Amino acid sequence: MALSRIWSAFIIIAIVVASIKCFFFGHSDIFNWMVIGKSSDPLNPLKLDGIIETCWIAVDLCIKLIGTLALFMGLMSIAEKAGGIRLLSRIIGPFFSKLFPEIPKGHPSMGHMIMNFSANLLGLDNAATPFGIKAMESLQELNPNKDVASNSQIMFLCLHAAGLCLIPVSVIAIRSSQNAQDPTDIFIPCLIVTFVGTMAAMLIVSFKQKINLLQPVIITWVLGISAVIGLLVWYVSKLNAESIKSFSGLLSGGIILLIFLLIVLGALYKKIDVFDAFIDGAKGGFETALKIIPYLVGILVAVSMLRTSGTFDVVMSGIKSVFVFFGADTKFVDALPTALIRPLSGGAARGMMVSTMIASGPDSFASKLSGVFQGASDTTFYVVAVYFGAVGIKNTRYAIGSMLLADLVGVCTAIALSYMFFA
Repeated sequence: MALSRIWSAFIIIAIVVASIKCFFFGHSDIFNWMVIGKSSDPLNPLKLDGIIETCWIAVDLCIKLIGTLALFMGLMSIAEKAGGIRLLSRIIGPFFSKLFPEIPKGHPSMGHMIMNFSANLLGLDNAATPFGIKAMESLQELNPNKDVASNSQIMFLCLHAAGLCLIPVSVIAIRSSQNAQDPTDIFIPCLIVTFVGTMAAMLIVSFKQKINLLQPVIITWVLGISAVIGLLVWYVSKLNAESIKSFSGLLSGGIILLIFLLIVLGALYKKIDVFDAFIDGAKGGFETALKIIPYLVGILVAVSMLRTSGTFDVVMSGIKSVFVFFGADTKFVDALPTALIRPLSGGAARGMMVSTMIASGPDSFASKLSGVFQGASDTTFYVVAVYFGAVGIKNTRYAIGSMLLADLVGVCTAIALSYMFFA
């Protein structure tokens, strides 16, 4: 119900703002460009894709997703039949049983979730999505009310959307392409921000679900994860930019290939018909990709209308005016478009980050902060549309509010850390 209201509000606000610009400020062609505009059209003053083009982009995205979903869900099927998911469930069971008390001991959903979190940690978005959808499907089997999000699904999705990531590979690559002096300087702030955001998500949802976090198992795991992140920060801080890029590629690519190897070797050891198991899972990937098309079209069109109507420009001007009125420093405001659009669209936020780099220079404060915003959280509304859409959840309860609150904590932390590191 919350997503329905938010989606309706996006459309209404966009049309109202566009109408004001059309009838009071003389932008007589804004309605036309909002509907049929293409960002590649040199005559398009908005330089943004309209509704029709966005529909094509959404479907194209799902078609491209079919291959990735088929591959990783096929591998998940092999791992399940070989017992690998059960093994993962036993390893993380003591910790997850406290955060997800509704999940029975040894349930495969725990293994699916840890695969999703692992892919997120390594910045492997394409791998994280199929693992996450598989986790949601497993959790849906335990859900007594199939139309309403369960506590476990909300906790999982909020932790996933917080986007804990060890190395923001894509942001480093973009900064490098823009000839930043040190493309990797956003690494430590990004890592800290994603960790703080994840802890915030866990605290928010645990408070709502009345989960006691002051349990020895939870404290031990959190301290252990903190120690690993601290060691990684210490190690990477001693590397130069080229070595960090090489290390990140080795870590992310190497681990995903290691997972492939272990799954296949485990299946051969258990005498599983490996290829048949892969095909069974891959078919599910194809079906899932088709199922999420309507949800993705709906959310991307609403976001497109907000952007093409100029709503974001109005919001940015308002925020800047408030800080100017109180005499506060406003140099962080130039990076805020990335933070504001990040929960709505990863691609649009990436475009905002590049735009900030071009306008302000890749080594400016705004560009570095924009990079931290881009690498510090996931796309909340995209995640809600895809993951809940994949299992047919209509009532998301307090999931969106919790995710946006965790996003806000991440944004505030990113600004504070950027002033500490870059100001």
